[in-house]
Amino acid sequence: MASIAIITGATGGLGQEFVREVLKENIDEIWAAARNEEKLGRLKEQFGDKLRPVRCDLSNADDLTALKALIDAEKPDIRLLINNAGMGDMGESFGFSDDAVSKTADLNCKAVCLLCNHAIPFMSKGARILNISSASSFQPVPYINLYAASKAFVRSYTRALNEELKRKGIICTAVCPGWIDTEMLSKEYKGKPVKFPGLVSPNRVAVQALRDSAKGKDMSVCTLFVKYEHLLSKLLPQKVLMKIWMYGIRDYV
Repeated sequence: MASIAIITGATGGLGQEFVREVLKENIDEIWAAARNEEKLGRLKEQFGDKLRPVRCDLSNADDLTALKALIDAEKPDIRLLINNAGMGDMGESFGFSDDAVSKTADLNCKAVCLLCNHAIPFMSKGARILNISSASSFQPVPYINLYAASKAFVRSYTRALNEELKRKGIICTAVCPGWIDTEMLSKEYKGKPVKFPGLVSPNRVAVQALRDSAKGKDMSVCTLFVKYEHLLSKLLPQKVLMKIWMYGIRDYV
C-alpha cells in the first residue's frame, strides 16, 4: 500500500513550498490537487516522478466526488493531508456577487471538511492533517470579512477535530500565518499600493507548519509578529482590534 500526501492548491506559492518540503519526508507519492492542468504539468516537471497531478476544482461538487472516488478506489495510506486551497479578496462584503460568496464558502470551508472526512478512514496513527487558516481568524476583520470569517471557521473546526482524532493518533493542525508573499496577495487596492506588515516567505510558513504538526500542535503560528497579534487578540476587546485594523487601512477604504 502506497503511502501518500495529498496537497490541495499545490500550484500556488504556499502549495509549492509544501510540495518541496513534503518530498523530504518518508512518502511514496504526493497527490498534487489544483484546477489548472498546465500548472500541474509544470509542477510535475519541477518536482519529478513522486508527484502525481490531480486536476480538481474543489469548489465544484463533481470534482470533489471524483477525488473521493479516486481515494476509495486506490485505498492509499494517507500520511499527510494539507488543505491549502483557498480564495479571498479585499472589498466590502455586500459588494461580492452570489457566485463569489458561494465559491469562497465552498472552497475555504466545505471542501476542507469533506476532504478531511474522505481522508480520515485511510489514515492511521501518526498521520497528520494541516488545514490552512490565517491570522485573520483571530478577530473580525472588516473589508476582508468573508475570507477572515471562513478562516475562523477553519481554525475552530480544525482544533476541535484534533481533539476528536486523538484516540486514533491522528494530528490535526490549524496553520495561522500572517501575510504571505504569494501571487494571491493583492499588491494594490483601488489603485493604491498596499503595505503588508510582517510579510513572510511561503517556505518559512510551510517549514514551520510541518514542524509544528510533527510536534502534535493543534495550531501553528509563524513568526513573532503573528504570535504578538495572537496575544493581542486575547488581551484586547474585539471592537478595539477592529478600530486598530480600520486605522491601518484608512488609506484604502
